[in-house]
Amino acid sequence: QVQLVESGGGLVQTGGSLRLSCAASGRTLRSYTVGWIRQAPGKEREFVARFSRSGFSTYYADSVKGRFTISRDNAKTTVYLQMNSLKPEDTAVYYCAAGDSGGDYWSPAAYDYWGQGTQVTVSS
Repeated sequence: QVQLVESGGGLVQTGGSLRLSCAASGRTLRSYTVGWIRQAPGKEREFVARFSRSGFSTYYADSVKGRFTISRDNAKTTVYLQMNSLKPEDTAVYYCAAGDSGGDYWSPAAYDYWGQGTQVTVSS
């Protein structure tokens, strides 16, 4: 099975940018639907962005569309989340997640494998 490790979180001011990375080991990400999920304090986990199963399409939550971009390297071992124009409401722990058992990948519950998360804090 795949192991996922996120990095790149930190503290940034409103309007700033961060790029998160998710490194996969054990297996490449070719066989998985891969996405980013976040969880703000006191809230449930929330879908942010993902690739389609084929990897050719990308999908975003309305709250981040136009500001965040999901991408990956050609070796399909690392997935990125470029976050621009950050807002205080983007403050959360960001998780990289992968799924291979099908389901609705707009829902965090569909993902089978998770990283440990990386904290993103946007100050106002």
